[in-house]
Parts: sequence; structure tokens; C-alpha cells
Amino acid sequence: MQFDLIAKNLPALLGALLVAILFIQSGLDKVFDWKGNLEWLTGHFSKTILARLVPLMLVKITILELAAGVLSAAGIVYFLVIGSTALIFWAAALGATVIIALFFGQRIAKDYPGAAVLIPYFILLLLLMYVSSPYMNALGPT
Repeated sequence: MQFDLIAKNLPALLGALLVAILFIQSGLDKVFDWKGNLEWLTGHFSKTILARLVPLMLVKITILELAAGVLSAAGIVYFLVIGSTALIFWAAALGATVIIALFFGQRIAKDYPGAAVLIPYFILLLLLMYVSSPYMNALGPT
């Protein structure tokens, strides 16, 4: 692989590494401390319309977080082998979807500070989608 290609795509590669760490760690935390996460979330959503859905939501968000993290890591490897940032783009899109789901939950629970903390991650993911998009370049759509 040419150094110039890596340098040109360094923002996407570093962003993908951060996203991989973020979502794999968060997903694994839920797997290894399932009971603690379930108890906390049950209390967090106890007075909302989502109260009965907490176990199902926890399963789904855990799977989605792990998928986004693994896809992001795989995207780095894919880039190093193939030279394409396409998997990084789709990992970022999946990650943005996860953040939207988490944001929705925080807003429903009226945890406005918790929802606000998610905004920088969402912006990072949108930027990562932009720099890794196989559908456009810095000059616009291709």
C-alpha cells in the first residue's frame, strides 16, 4: 500500500479506530455486566413508555454497538488490503444510527445532559461518513 494513500485517508482511519474502540468497549461492557446494565436501564426508563421494553432494547443496542465497532475495525483492515473506505463509511452510518437510538432513549427518559453528551459522537460519525464516503469526494458527488 502506498504511503500517500494512507496519508490521504488518515482522518478516516483514525476516526474508524476511535469508533471501533468506542463501540466494542461499550458493547462488551454490556455483555460482561449485563445484570448491572439491565438494572440501571430498568430504573432509568421506569417512568417512561419504554419501561417494559428495556430488556429487548438492551439486546438490540448491544448487538448494534458490537456490529458498528467490529465493522469499523474490519473497515480499517479492508482499507489496508483493498484501499477502499467503503466499510468505514457503512460502520459510521451504523454507528450514527446507534447514537440516534441512544439519543432517543435519553430524551424519552428526560435525561437531557445524557442526551447532550451523545452529540459530539454523532458529529464525529457524520464527519467520518463524509471523509470515508465512496459516493463523493471533497469536490462533491462523483
